[in-house]
Amino acid sequence: MKLSKYIHKIQFGLLLLLVGLVSCDKGFDDLNINKTAATAINPVFTLNNATINTAPVFSTIVYETSIVQQMVTPNSGVLTGANFNQDSRDNTQQMWQRYYRNVIRNTQDVLDQSKTLTTRTNLIQMARILQAHAFMVLTDTYGDVPYTDAAKGFTDQLFLPKYDAQQTIYAGIIKELTEASAALDATKTVETADVLYGGDVAKWKKFANSLLLRAGMRLSKVDATQAQSVVSKAAAAGVIELNADNAMIRHDANYTNPNGNVLNATEAANLYMATPFVEYLKSTKDPRLKAIGVRYVGAKSGAEQTAAKASTDTTLFIGMPMGYDNNTIATQVTKFGLASFYDFTQVDRTRMGKNTAPTFLVTASQTQLLLAEAAQKGWVTSTTAAAAYAKGVRLHMEQLASFDANSAVSAAQIDAYLTANPFDAAKALEQINTQYWVASFLNGPEAWANFRRSGFPVLTPNPFPGKAIKGTFIRRLTYPNSEISVNKTNVNAAIARQGADDLDTKVWWDK
Repeated sequence: MKLSKYIHKIQFGLLLLLVGLVSCDKGFDDLNINKTAATAINPVFTLNNATINTAPVFSTIVYETSIVQQMVTPNSGVLTGANFNQDSRDNTQQMWQRYYRNVIRNTQDVLDQSKTLTTRTNLIQMARILQAHAFMVLTDTYGDVPYTDAAKGFTDQLFLPKYDAQQTIYAGIIKELTEASAALDATKTVETADVLYGGDVAKWKKFANSLLLRAGMRLSKVDATQAQSVVSKAAAAGVIELNADNAMIRHDANYTNPNGNVLNATEAANLYMATPFVEYLKSTKDPRLKAIGVRYVGAKSGAEQTAAKASTDTTLFIGMPMGYDNNTIATQVTKFGLASFYDFTQVDRTRMGKNTAPTFLVTASQTQLLLAEAAQKGWVTSTTAAAAYAKGVRLHMEQLASFDANSAVSAAQIDAYLTANPFDAAKALEQINTQYWVASFLNGPEAWANFRRSGFPVLTPNPFPGKAIKGTFIRRLTYPNSEISVNKTNVNAAIARQGADDLDTKVWWDK
């Protein structure tokens, strides 16, 4: 009897448990749905991700900025690159990886959504423009790169893209910029969440046309007829003329400047302004040198680079010579009577080199200097070479205030500089492009590209004795080892067409 009662209780308990389980299962699917998670991403935010990732990577200081002798380091390891004319593939791959994975992929994602964005045509054109800029940087850096097949891994499962010839890529860039600029329409949806220009259609047009001008000038030696045609159309369409219209990425504590990260982190005490750059600015009494640099006088170590030792007195500035390593730089330390190599002049990481400093992609200054060269060549008639030159120099000096209030150059200083360094038609190309070199400081890819295109400024090749190049300067960066390993057939086709995968091979427009 007692046993039967016990069994009955167990059966009753199991029944209650079964009923409970059935009732708990009701609505179970709803419980597993995150009702606060995004089911779709506004594509303007995808474009913003691409924009932020357009800022330079660490390797641009190691290679591009060092190739054009604006900055240099005597140290090896992760800093090996143009300082020793060496092929360090851990560094040469960085621009490739950042741009393809983040800029090309995300701009293409916006473009792939175009069929569903019928009311947001301006966003589509903005994506085309930013992507054209990214492809220009990539092809200027490496030469032949994936273009028509790029970013199709997600949409078409095309994981081994073919490489396009640079001539083909430039034709595509020119087409994209021309069409996108023309298609931008202020009467259509304004993409106010855009981090570059807040969706301002007029500014995006000027950005596109200024990039088109830049693309046209790249062709000046390889195809002067096409270059003139592209340049004249870009100028007529309206380019950037004011610093307020600069293509500028604004950085903050959450989205810091990559250059600033390098200059303020573990390599803070290892990177210095190079002698050619410092001496050029000193020779012309350029007020920008004070705005850019600092010397920690008497510093014997990185720890001694303190505010108490910091000086912006340019008469004390000493640039670091090219061609020395960590051991041989001691001869130059002795020559200049310095305490150590930590005593050479640096970019001021509390001003121009700080984490929150802006990144400039295309500026009014650069654009006006390109127009100055175009006017000198007779390709544009809307301005004169002298007027555009003076305007370009002035704009860059005014631009420095956007890095930090303590980097501002006064109007009186600008006037005095232009009076002391007037435009000289007999030296126009050298003068214009040397100023372009200064105006592109910290935009390594652009400074290097224009140096190869124009041949200015006139620089003495880095004399480091252990160089791995046959020529005088590095002409391109090498392909990533991952591409050589995985996409070998297409890489080899590009090499067969372009030339050896080394630092000496010239890109198509580099004549």
